[in-house]
Amino acid sequence: MRSVNIYETSWKKSSYSAANGNCIEVAHLANRSIGVRDSKNASIPPLSFTATGWQVFVGAVKRGQLDLTGH
Repeated sequence: MRSVNIYETSWKKSSYSAANGNCIEVAHLANRSIGVRDSKNASIPPLSFTATGWQVFVGAVKRGQLDLTGH
C-alpha cells in the first residue's frame, strides 16, 4: 500500500460539529480511501475506510441503525 501524506490533504469539518471543539474532519485520501480524524488531535493518524466501507457506515448512520449516544 502506498503511504499517504495526511498533512497535504484537504480536510472538511462536519457541519454537525459542536461549538465546543468536538469535531470530526473527513478527507478523500490519495490512496482512494476515506480518512476521518478528530480536529482537536490532527497530528494523530486518522481512521481510514475504503470507499465502500464509508458508504456502508454513512448509510447505517442515516438509517438510525447505530447507537450514537456514546453509552
